[in-house]
Amino acid sequence: MKINKLAINGKSETIDVSDKIVDAKINNKLVSNVIYKTNANYKGRKAKTKQKNEITGSTSKIYAQKGTGNARHASKKAPIFVGGGIAHGPKGQTNYKKRKLNKSEKKLSIVSLITEKNKLNDLIILDDFQNEIQKTKEMNNLLTKFEAKNSIIIADKKSRDNILKSIRNIPNVKITDVNHFSAYDLAKFKKVIFTETSIKELEKRY
Repeated sequence: MKINKLAINGKSETIDVSDKIVDAKINNKLVSNVIYKTNANYKGRKAKTKQKNEITGSTSKIYAQKGTGNARHASKKAPIFVGGGIAHGPKGQTNYKKRKLNKSEKKLSIVSLITEKNKLNDLIILDDFQNEIQKTKEMNNLLTKFEAKNSIIIADKKSRDNILKSIRNIPNVKITDVNHFSAYDLAKFKKVIFTETSIKELEKRY
């Protein structure tokens, strides 16, 4: 499929990109499942409170059962006392993880999202960054020109090294490579930007 490729100065030309990546069948149900599982597997919360039997302290009765005029109590470790155990608290045993995603699911969800971005005109392919861009202002102006202030940039190694310093302080922009992005990243950001080399690297995998 013919896709527009933009130069840094804004000039446009077309390149061929495999239909398997930019014109695939969109499977919204699969994408939804993959993102759900990805988020579930990110969860590392293991909240844990001490139960009554885990509190360190004396187990002796705090005062006599009768004759004090107070309510009947046994141990200071009871949940009603400050410093006592927590009744019905989390036990640190909750496991949020779902089964591991297989390669086919990952690939199909990614091509579905890239195809959707392409149809919405939210897919941008840029020339490789041959020269280093050091100033954040210069990079910010470039992203503004391409209307990509909320974007993920999937770059080849040389391009990534050339623009990393100028882009890392810009909010709502993430830079990565073809080995380290997921369907969740594509769904999170409005624009998806590939360099010419990185889209060709992705093509070889599909």
